[in-house]
Amino acid sequence: MATSLPLIPVTRREAPSSTDKGSAYEPLASVWYGEDAELIERLLSFYPRKRPRRILDATVNGGRFWKDSKRPVIGIDIDPRHRPTFVADNTAMPFRDDSFDVIVYDPPHIPNQGKDKSKDFNTRFGLVVRSSKENHYTFTHTFPPFVKETYRVLKAEGILLCKITDYVHHHRYQWAHIEFINAAREAGLTPCDCIVKIRKGPIIDPKWKNAHHSRRQHCYWLIFRKSKKCE
Repeated sequence: MATSLPLIPVTRREAPSSTDKGSAYEPLASVWYGEDAELIERLLSFYPRKRPRRILDATVNGGRFWKDSKRPVIGIDIDPRHRPTFVADNTAMPFRDDSFDVIVYDPPHIPNQGKDKSKDFNTRFGLVVRSSKENHYTFTHTFPPFVKETYRVLKAEGILLCKITDYVHHHRYQWAHIEFINAAREAGLTPCDCIVKIRKGPIIDPKWKNAHHSRRQHCYWLIFRKSKKCE
């Protein structure tokens, strides 16, 4: 287990915590039209009971959530090319129990699509490790082991922030956000809030000729607490 955790240097101006002396009440809208990095800053200032000092990005990839941020963040990823703080699987995290105030999670937004490797959104939004036929080529089987580890490494009253998108696969609407909420509840986390983030445009493949479902032009930021209550 890690005893000393290096930090990812970041350079964004930190907003005051909601518990800072003299701070005013600022309601957070349930629909967000801006960038993820700006929204995360609002979430980190709004939901934690006290200023978060240990933040883990469990799917850090290139670290785009933390561009221009000054918050110290530890990142893990299974791909060493992204140069995370730790090369690790987020279903078997190399950390002690009760290590973090906040965990941020951005799972794949689509399963890998067939054999066509030319689709750039496979690289940008899809699974790194291909799903199997037994899992119906989807990725919701990764949720239970992740939230179990999240519950273990989060401190009491800690926060999980999850960005997730429903999708259509095998001609069926896949309710990923519901699957994730169910898995998180089963692990002991309490779902507390939901922000709908509006995208500039849906994922579209030029080879698609017919549409049987509306195109996803939104995703969700779900907020969970390691507690029996939210407030």
